[in-house]
Amino acid sequence: MITFHLARADNGVIGRDGKLPWHLPADLKRFKAQTMGKPMVMGRKTFESFPSPLPGRRHIVLTRDARWTAEGAEVAHSPEAALALAGEGDVAVIGGSEIFALFLDRAEAIELTEVHADAEGDATVPAFAGWRETAREDHPAEAGRPAYSFVTLERP
Repeated sequence: MITFHLARADNGVIGRDGKLPWHLPADLKRFKAQTMGKPMVMGRKTFESFPSPLPGRRHIVLTRDARWTAEGAEVAHSPEAALALAGEGDVAVIGGSEIFALFLDRAEAIELTEVHADAEGDATVPAFAGWRETAREDHPAEAGRPAYSFVTLERP
């Protein structure tokens, strides 16, 4: 099963200068729990945004650059090659924008953190129209952090 994992502001922003435009510890904890032990498919910029590869997960990096390599990355040059590397079972697609667009027609579920703010950023993802919401957990703003909701979406 292919599942997207992302946090998205109300205005569609998912990133700014290669980083998240917010700091939500609960979102990071949820991301870790949901992706642990799974192959993660991501773009090169997403991989390079990590200080080092995340423990307990495979990092399959989709890039057009035939010469690109990095410690801890398994390189693929097409969505099909990335899925072949991932093998059978659950696959976590974690971004960025171009990668989500490439896999949208193949995704079966989306684990979304809705960040209730209009964030400034340079990476955006459109709203997921036509998906069925199957779970929602709302959290209020606190300690200078915006309100957010953990949402699970599935194909209708």
